[in-house]
Amino acid sequence: QVQLVESGGGLVQAGGSLRLSCAASGRTFNNYAMGWFRQVPGKEREFVAGISLSGDSTRYADFVKGRFAISRENAKNTVYLQMNSLKPEDTAAYFCAAARATAVQTTTGPYAYWGQGTQVTVSS
Repeated sequence: QVQLVESGGGLVQAGGSLRLSCAASGRTFNNYAMGWFRQVPGKEREFVAGISLSGDSTRYADFVKGRFAISRENAKNTVYLQMNSLKPEDTAAYFCAAARATAVQTTTGPYAYWGQGTQVTVSS
């Protein structure tokens, strides 16, 4: 079992920045590729960013490329999502997830463990 707890969400004006954190406990954190997803009510959860087990490979959804950055600190069992140049359409609940995989995973299927989510609201 892996327990994931997100933090860092909140209300920010358009153009602002937030950094989300996801702290993992339980099984060895560096056995998992990690990802961030987001979801708004009435829509499916969508991939935002992912990072490989080693941290040397990342992937992003097109709508966040150049604005968001995912990173991980295995010594602290933590994955981050730095979000810059935020837009109102980035408003969503953001979820951290762990996949028992080496490479970056961009769909929800491989992710076995999920956090409870943290709300990000971007005002115009």
